[in-house]
Amino acid sequence: MAATVVARAHPTRPRRLVGGERVDTTLLALIQTISEVTDDDREIVATVLHLLRSGRVRLIGTLRGECVEPS
Repeated sequence: MAATVVARAHPTRPRRLVGGERVDTTLLALIQTISEVTDDDREIVATVLHLLRSGRVRLIGTLRGECVEPS
């Protein structure tokens, strides 16, 4: 069974992704959404990086267009 990613375009309105749909969201909203599923900080970081690198998520707000990579 394929996993479904829930993203938040608005903090109180989660929506489900279908197929290859891309979500525009803030980094904060993305981290908060993933944190609802796991408390493991490493898993949160790995998931955020995977979603950004794969193009499934595009950041908006202050980090729009920035390269987000661990140092």
